[in-house]
Amino acid sequence: MVFASAGLITLALIAYSIGVWSERVARYLYRWHVVAFWVGLAFDIAGTLAMHALARRPFSLRDPHTLTGQMALWLMLGHAIWATRVASRGSPELRRHFHRYSLVVWCFWLVPYFGGMVLGMRH
Repeated sequence: MVFASAGLITLALIAYSIGVWSERVARYLYRWHVVAFWVGLAFDIAGTLAMHALARRPFSLRDPHTLTGQMALWLMLGHAIWATRVASRGSPELRRHFHRYSLVVWCFWLVPYFGGMVLGMRH
C-alpha cells in the first residue's frame, strides 16, 4: 500500500508537471493542459486517500505536512476549475497569462510532495 500511494502521488507530479510546464512553454492554455491538471488532481486525491488508509493516527491540520497537503489539494482544485472556465470561455489574453498562476500552484504543491518524501524516509 505504501508503494501504491507513493506511486499515485508521483503520477500526480508527472501529470501536473506536464500540464504546468507545457502550458508555460506554450504561453497559452489549451484544453489538453486542463485535462492534465484534472488528471494530476485525481492522482493526488487517490494517493492522499491511500496514505490516509495507512496512517496510524487521524490527520491533523496542526501537522505541517497535512496542512500544506490539504492547502495544495484545494489550490489544485481551484486551479483546475479556473483553468476549465478560462479554456472554455476565457479571452485569448486570459489564456496567454494563465500560466503565471499555474506555476505558483505547482511550486506550492512541491512543498508537501517533497515533505512527504522526507517524512517517508525517516520512517
